Amino acid sequence: MKTDERHRLIGELLRHRPEVTVDELVAACDASGATIRRDLEVLAANGVLRRVHGGAKSLIGRGENPGYGQRELEDHDVKVRIAAAVSGLLKDREHVWLDAGSTATEIARALQGRELTLMPTSLPSLNAVTGDAGDAGHRPALLLPGGSLIPGELCFRGPLAEANIRSLRFDTAVVTPCALNLKDGLLAHDLEDAAVKRAGLESAARLIVAAAGSKWNATAVAMVAALDAVDVIVTDKDFSAEELAHLNTLPVEVVKA
Repeated sequence: MKTDERHRLIGELLRHRPEVTVDELVAACDASGATIRRDLEVLAANGVLRRVHGGAKSLIGRGENPGYGQRELEDHDVKVRIAAAVSGLLKDREHVWLDAGSTATEIARALQGRELTLMPTSLPSLNAVTGDAGDAGHRPALLLPGGSLIPGELCFRGPLAEANIRSLRFDTAVVTPCALNLKDGLLAHDLEDAAVKRAGLESAARLIVAAAGSKWNATAVAMVAALDAVDVIVTDKDFSAEELAHLNTLPVEVVKA
């Protein structure tokens, strides 16, 4: 098993369990104890877990933000598919606002080489979109919101970011909620994040929501917007008949990734 595959498996195990032992991870990853211990040290340094004697503990509580390092390991293949689907929904020369988070980083990576004007709201997304432009020879023109840079998340927050976002008009806003459900709509883990998300979606003519199935029916504290404000939802979730019936009452298109 490759290093990134082991890291994703360890992160996924700790997403659902409070603690794992080195011996359990040796068996799950088919790796040596020394390799697993090195993996745990790297993941601890990235804020994914807390190292304890004989294993590791999860840093995630109910309704908590797992942290960028943890989220980056989760649903990676799903996020790549979602990113490709979102890119396919954007037309050249659009002005696009892009939310922060690990899904947004994959979307930014998918937009390399696109002829767009893009405002990413995190440094990981900025770094992803400014990579190799590929054969197309284009790079998105970039705008930055300014404001306070949140440690760990490396995203822009605060009144200055909100004011700068609201001063512009975008063709499309791409929001990556921390959680969402049919009743409450789009949710965020903290008030500042929710405020920036609202500034982005309220400044755009079209709202695309990009969310892995694991984000559905999860818990978060801050309201962002109701689902009837959304134009397109891109997700891998398999909806029940009841959920589809509810979505069909809303002016929203669902794109399966």
